[in-house]
Amino acid sequence: MEPRRIASLKSAASFRDAQERLGIDLPFDESVEPGAEAPLGRPYHWRGGTVGNRFAILPMEGWDGELDGKPSDLTIRRWENFGLSGAKLIWGGEAVAVRPDGRANPNQLVINDANLASLERLRLRLDTVHREHFGRTDDLYVGLQLTHSGRFARPYDKRKMEPQVLYRHPCLDPKFGLGADVHLLTDDEIARLVADFVRASRQACDAGYAFVDVKHCHGYLGHEFLSAVDRPGRYGGSLENRTRFLREIVEGIKAEAPGLEVGVRLSIFDFLPYRAGPDGRGEPWPWPGLGSPYPYAFGGDPSTGLALDLAEPSTFLNLLEELGIHWVCTTAGSPYYNPHIQRPSAFPPSDGYLPPEDPLIGVARQVAATATLKARHPNLAIVGSGYTYLQDWLPHVGQRVVRDGGADFVGLGRMVLSYPDLPADVIAGRVSDRKRICRTFSDCTTAPRNGLVSGCYPLDPFYKARPERERLAQLKRDTLGPSSSSA
Repeated sequence: MEPRRIASLKSAASFRDAQERLGIDLPFDESVEPGAEAPLGRPYHWRGGTVGNRFAILPMEGWDGELDGKPSDLTIRRWENFGLSGAKLIWGGEAVAVRPDGRANPNQLVINDANLASLERLRLRLDTVHREHFGRTDDLYVGLQLTHSGRFARPYDKRKMEPQVLYRHPCLDPKFGLGADVHLLTDDEIARLVADFVRASRQACDAGYAFVDVKHCHGYLGHEFLSAVDRPGRYGGSLENRTRFLREIVEGIKAEAPGLEVGVRLSIFDFLPYRAGPDGRGEPWPWPGLGSPYPYAFGGDPSTGLALDLAEPSTFLNLLEELGIHWVCTTAGSPYYNPHIQRPSAFPPSDGYLPPEDPLIGVARQVAATATLKARHPNLAIVGSGYTYLQDWLPHVGQRVVRDGGADFVGLGRMVLSYPDLPADVIAGRVSDRKRICRTFSDCTTAPRNGLVSGCYPLDPFYKARPERERLAQLKRDTLGPSSSSA
């Protein structure tokens, strides 16, 4: 059954009927309340201060930094949009590599001494734009996401992976063509990486960022530690060993940057990798042990690899509380091997597959899993993800989730590329601009997958006017067929 377009669900009754047809139960309110005392406009108070409302901007990679890792004019424009969005929590803003060989692409930002002043100017520009539009920044909370891409590193050539992995994976190795010569990080190399994260955290603090996100999601290195169940040595096997990387980083931050807050963006569940089947629709990768337990999905049911088991993620959140970490941003899976559970979309990117389920099911799965963990860990500040596919209904669902305590913040990613000031419009009670609502065409993913800068080519006039737009349209026609045009 083909998914029903969200844009066609014009009433609360039709949105509710669509859920009933799918057997899901997304919380939502029929109307959205404006104002500073409404669920989405209400400030969040915690021991470190106040965050002015319940919208968060999620970290993204624009593939548009300079080759030396400094922000480009395109990067600065995106951060200016974060400032005018009205969101008061900027969760990392950008995925920034702690060293050059850990980049996911050659144009990813890098934090080091040479780039520090430019990263500080990036933050200051966001602050300035926010103050110009909203009059204050004392309730604006801005962090920087720190990352190493591990298995998915492409640091010097957009077309060439240079992976650094923790263990041989029976599905991902063949899926991405990794041979016997792939580099397995040693324990000593991991210890040096810990030092890189600590150094980068100190530099982020020096540049005025209020917190750092030690990234543990989407198949990148931090996330891969959590599934390294058969890696020998200090960093694999038991959950204690698999979390040693994070614990050592946090210990170093406390010693070298006292007062800097730490957050973790976490894939709270994972599934088997997927691939495109004969009809182009996603299907599980036929790993060698299919039919036997699949142990590599952190937060996944090992008996199938296709369902949730939140026991270990909950234990992980216990650890965060013990470490004094207050901020958690939930997500799921990986955009490289099972994007439908991480970033529900109606249209696949060029390297993806048609959704194997209605994308609303994927949204409901993330919302429910986040609510379960929030209920178990009420003292953590939790940012939810996966909302963009809801489109016109995003504020209605986000409001009810926050009202019911299913999350503390509604995180926005792709939506901000096409409609950056959606949070400001919602809180002010303005009618949403439907022409700018992200319809999940996936151009912002297809473009970087093919070496182009990321942006909303269908809906943002700035990117519509760029020469990459026609190159992207031709590429989509070549790979997805003539009916694939989205603009």
